[in-house]
Amino acid sequence: MSPYLRPLRLALLCCAVAALGGPVLAQQPPAAKPPAQKPAAKPPAQPLKDPIVATVNGVSVRLSELEVAQQSLPPQYRSMPLQAVFPALLDRIVDSKLVVQEGKKNKVTEDPAYKKRLAFVEEQVLQDFWIQREIARKVTAEKLRQRYEERLKSIPAEEEVHARHILVATEDEAKALLAEIKKGAAFDKLAKEKSTDKASGAEGGDLGWFKKSDMVKEFADAAFDLKKGEMTETPVKTQFGYHVIQVEDRRKAPPPAYEELAEQLREEMAREAVTAELDLLRSRAKIEKFNIDGSKPEPVAVKPATPARPPAAAPATPPAATK
Repeated sequence: MSPYLRPLRLALLCCAVAALGGPVLAQQPPAAKPPAQKPAAKPPAQPLKDPIVATVNGVSVRLSELEVAQQSLPPQYRSMPLQAVFPALLDRIVDSKLVVQEGKKNKVTEDPAYKKRLAFVEEQVLQDFWIQREIARKVTAEKLRQRYEERLKSIPAEEEVHARHILVATEDEAKALLAEIKKGAAFDKLAKEKSTDKASGAEGGDLGWFKKSDMVKEFADAAFDLKKGEMTETPVKTQFGYHVIQVEDRRKAPPPAYEELAEQLREEMAREAVTAELDLLRSRAKIEKFNIDGSKPEPVAVKPATPARPPAAAPATPPAATK
């Protein structure tokens, strides 16, 4: 089987029935032929909603079975188009059908261990289905947007700077660059020519906007001490070498976009929804727990409350001595 992806091909048969005119009377002269007309174009065949994509010993495999099976794959495959995993997934379903057929032939379904396992799996499926339904019911797009707006209120505005830098290996090199810039040399031109940070150097040393926590401490402290348009007076040493830093601008960082927080908030709200529902179910249920051998646990002895001691009586004041 080719490892490359192939589109799903559906072969459909269409039949057309031509209507025949009635017989022509022999006594009538033949009618003149009407001008030839182009046959009407056939409407395109509509693909079946749930076509049969294989048969295994006469048992049909429908496309919907592959759609369900895809949801059991790892996340990176669940998000792919079904056509991308169709050949491999179809082989997996065919193998599964063969094993199921053989198992039934050998009466595996009558084994008590099988029945227990089946009951367990059925409960797991039911549980998962119930949880997903509750999440869909309680974590709506509107409520997710409301949570996002609430979260923004609790996120403090953080300062950012837009800076450029030139990175070199030695302090003397950095001092020479500072001297050139102070004499009028263009910062971006020197960054392209001299900086050992080739990524930012290609952009004239531009690092874009960043927060203090985005950079190593020595670099961040120096950059955030500068005002708009200022440059470091002395080279800044970090683990990477020596930097000359120039701040282009400063601002309060814009709040995170909805798309950045949506997945995190969805998971958070889903946990809250399921936990709240489970707490409610527990509060309504009668639950008894037993020991591992099935025996009832010994009741926990409740210590009687120790009565509070009355305050000690104040010592009697001796009568004043009489003279």
